[in-house]
Amino acid sequence: MDNNVYQVYEDEIQALEEEIKLLTEKYEDIQQESTFFSEEEILKSMKSFQREPKGHESPSDLKAQLESLEADLSFLMKLTGFHFISHSKKTVEKTRDRTVQKHRLSGNCHSLSFQLEFQLLEMQSKEKVSSVITDLNIIMESGEDSGMSKFVSSIEEHGNLVTFFRSLSTYAEWYEHRRRTFLHFK
Repeated sequence: MDNNVYQVYEDEIQALEEEIKLLTEKYEDIQQESTFFSEEEILKSMKSFQREPKGHESPSDLKAQLESLEADLSFLMKLTGFHFISHSKKTVEKTRDRTVQKHRLSGNCHSLSFQLEFQLLEMQSKEKVSSVITDLNIIMESGEDSGMSKFVSSIEEHGNLVTFFRSLSTYAEWYEHRRRTFLHFK
């Protein structure tokens, strides 16, 4: 019986050690991300947040602008069928002329859910900024549709998000029509 008690305590200690390890890694990631910005950039950013709103940015103006943006977003969601649930961005590397960010995005298009993970590489030359998507991973519930699986594989290979969103919008709309039609006949 004493061994059982000790085992419970050892399991609890191990669980706490794992939690400490995860929290330490998360803290180091945050520290690493903050080191990509110079002290000057951080102070400049802090000062911009501390300033009082200017005369033309009254609370009522900001509220009206927010309502306008919400109306535009609602319209776009109805038009395209996309509803984004979450987005996270993590800076992996930042130099003077190169930035690599890791993005995670999840949402729904009509009744189909999707998740995207990709890295965005931004390179800046003298007057031009170019962006390239790498390491694209798309997770979807495509069901028995092998055509959709092949399409997703092709998009992942080429890293073309615009084509993915355009095609998913059309596919999901017709998928919803087919689903309702089959429900009607059941």
